Parts: sequence; structure tokens; C-alpha cells
Amino acid sequence: MPTSNANSSSSGSRRASNSLPRRSPSRLARLEQLRRLTPRDHQLLGWLAEHYILSTDQIAAALFPSRRSARLRLAVLQQLEAVTRFVDTTTGNRQYLYTLGPLGAVVYPTQFNDPNRAGARAPRTAIERTERIIGSRRLRHLLGTNQLFIDLAAHARAHTGVRLARWWSEQHATAVFARAGVQPDGHGVWVAGGREVGFFLEHDNGTEPLGIVLKKLRGYGQLAAYGPRYPVLLRVPGRRRERHLLDALCGVPTAMPVATGIHGEHPAGESWTLTSDPGPRRWLHELPSDHGPDNPATNPHRYPDDGPADFDPEL
Repeated sequence: MPTSNANSSSSGSRRASNSLPRRSPSRLARLEQLRRLTPRDHQLLGWLAEHYILSTDQIAAALFPSRRSARLRLAVLQQLEAVTRFVDTTTGNRQYLYTLGPLGAVVYPTQFNDPNRAGARAPRTAIERTERIIGSRRLRHLLGTNQLFIDLAAHARAHTGVRLARWWSEQHATAVFARAGVQPDGHGVWVAGGREVGFFLEHDNGTEPLGIVLKKLRGYGQLAAYGPRYPVLLRVPGRRRERHLLDALCGVPTAMPVATGIHGEHPAGESWTLTSDPGPRRWLHELPSDHGPDNPATNPHRYPDDGPADFDPEL
């Protein structure tokens, strides 16, 4: 897929250049392309199928020994049409952002077709899916949400005895926990220190009133009655907003544990403050967590499940 460039029109949209489809490769050529994909490539494509988008820096941190090696491999994957790239104009650093390309969409057909609408019709082409992502008003939010999980995956690569055992997107988690009506920005299970800590992420860019942020906690109370009791991580841009959240939740009982944290602090480390006990900051694996009753009728996706880990740190 040709490199896509971004412009900054008044509508904020970003258009992929050279978006006319190439002639489809022959079956033999496609098989040769597939043979060139490595286990690490498959990990990346699986992530892009569910989580829509990752930046060069994010991919390098989670999957490669250096940024240079990441860029070299990503150039190969782009040539194979496994990924499509375009320039990021949302965060100011103008690095490349990557989505599934035509080959990637063949290998990892996905139900996650539009970051703005979970029930959107399937795109006719991988290019159409990419254009939906490029035009999404939630692009910056997606990158921020994915950053927490990328930081955990990168930490798992560098340390033994820890792993990111589950990483679900907002649309995946919302579908699984639809009965409770919760809509987390992401859901994961972090294994460290001999513990398995599930969590729900609410990534906050400071654009919503605190009342809206706090209102999101209500659905988690319903989920706690029959499902997992995982900490809800309220991750905010700065200390001032965190203090306001802690003040608002002081003395307020919550069915789920709630912890606050700051963008930019490493999520695996001592970066979380429990609203019920805002004393020392805690490591992620120290937060209270309960997988809930072993009841397939009410808690069908109870961890541990039979599926493979969402991230293999040996890649």
C-alpha cells in the first residue's frame, strides 16, 4: 500500500494519498506474501485488527529491540500491503500511524470496522476501513488508550515473570459486558508478582466534566454483582484533575475498586492511588482484583479462559 500523507484541512480530516486500489495479486503471489510474515508480524496484525491503530513508537516499544529495526520491518510490511500508514496530525509529532493493509485484512478479518460505531457495516476494502480510522474524531483517544497497554507489553518484554495476559478494546469489552451496560475504553489482565489483576481502563483527556467521568462508575456496580470485581483505572492528564477526582470520590463507596493515575506514568509501576485508601501509590499488580464467580451463566468470560495470552513476550 503506498504511503499515505495527512493534511490539516478545516474539518480536521486526513486523506490517504494514492488510494486507488492496486491490481489484486495472484493467488501464488499472495501465498508468497503470507510466507514472509513472522510470528511478530502476526502479533502486530492481530493488534491492528482489534485496536485499529498504533504509532511507530508504540510498535517499536512493544515488539522490537530498537526504533530502527521497527521502521525497517514496517517498511517491508507496508510493501507487502500487510499494513497501511499515514502521518499523525493529532499529537504534533507527525510520526507514522499504522492500520491493517489489504494483506493484513485477509489474514485477520475483523468485526471491528469503525472506531466511531461498533455496529458499522463491514467496509468493502481495507482502504475504506483505514479511511474511517483516519477520519475518526476518536483518533487521539484511541492512541492514548492503546498507550497504556503498549507500555505494559513493552514492560513484559523487558522483565521476566510478568505478562499482559489479556488486552481487549473498547468495542470488544463493551460487547462482552453488555448486560451491565459498561463501556470501558479497554480491559486487560496483568500478571505480575504472583497475581492476576484484571482491570478496566477509563482514559480521560480532560475534555469531559468530572460528573460525566464519575457517572461511568455506575454500570460497574451492576457488573460487580455477578461478574468480575476489577479495579477501574481512571487515567487523567495531570495531578490537578486527579486531585479533583479523589476529592469527589472521598468517602463514596464503590462496588468496584477505583484507582486514579496520570498519563505518562508507567502503568506497571507505583502510579495508582486507590480512592478508598489514598495513601501510598500502588503498583498495578497490588490493586485488589477478583475474577468473580465461576458461573458460566453470569460470568461466561471469567479469567482464566482457554484462549492464548494476548501477548507473547518472547516474540
